[in-house]
Amino acid sequence: MPRKTNNDKSDSRGGRSRSTMTERRTPRPKPKIDFTVDSLDFKNVNLLKQFVTDQGRILPRKYTGLPAHYQRRLNLAIKRARQMLLMK
Repeated sequence: MPRKTNNDKSDSRGGRSRSTMTERRTPRPKPKIDFTVDSLDFKNVNLLKQFVTDQGRILPRKYTGLPAHYQRRLNLAIKRARQMLLMK
């Protein structure tokens, strides 16, 4: 069986042609973080409730738009607040 070369126009993984690969998506707008890192604490329940659904699930980074290190601190703060029975 002959090897595939780079002369093929379609990408075998995604099935996209080269013309669609050159078109870029517009980047997702960066959210304005309107709180300080110090306020991201387990005692600040009003702030933490904004990042939790009605069922009590923590919103993922895709929806919160927070940087990774803020999201990790947020998860830790929410879990600590749950242990202290400040949140359900």
